Amino acid sequence: MVGERQLSGKSNRLVALPEFNVALFAFLLNYPWEFLQVPFYVTMSEMAHWDAVLFCTRATLGDMLITLVAFGVVAGIRRHRHWLLRPDARTTLGFVAVGIAITVGLEWYATELQQRWQYAEGMPTLPLLGTGLAPLLQWLLLPPLILWLARRQMLGERYLQCAG
Repeated sequence: MVGERQLSGKSNRLVALPEFNVALFAFLLNYPWEFLQVPFYVTMSEMAHWDAVLFCTRATLGDMLITLVAFGVVAGIRRHRHWLLRPDARTTLGFVAVGIAITVGLEWYATELQQRWQYAEGMPTLPLLGTGLAPLLQWLLLPPLILWLARRQMLGERYLQCAG
């Protein structure tokens, strides 16, 4: 009984951390997105199954890291790491903008300088930068949803703590 209470207390503290919630939902939302993008990259559809799964998993972990960096930048500007409990349009746009800037930079570095991957012919790209539309849409659509889910999770946890 005491061990269960201690374990429950530790998990409650973890769920109360904004970084945990942002990372969790960033992983859960970006993972399927990475698999949906497979047709837009050269050689991805020809990869062995587990190689492709590993590649998408690594890309998702990178997306999660980008999301945490964007969260940290906004937390630094707002001087409060619980800013997502009361996000406004400016902070949400800042969060998205940081993610887009990092993504555009990394996509350019990976495709142009390092040639780590290439876009398939079916991938629409931005005219000047050459960044693929799929990764750009990923950072326009998923971050607001990540914030919304993380906020709901944290507010629900606070409600349960107050009720309990």
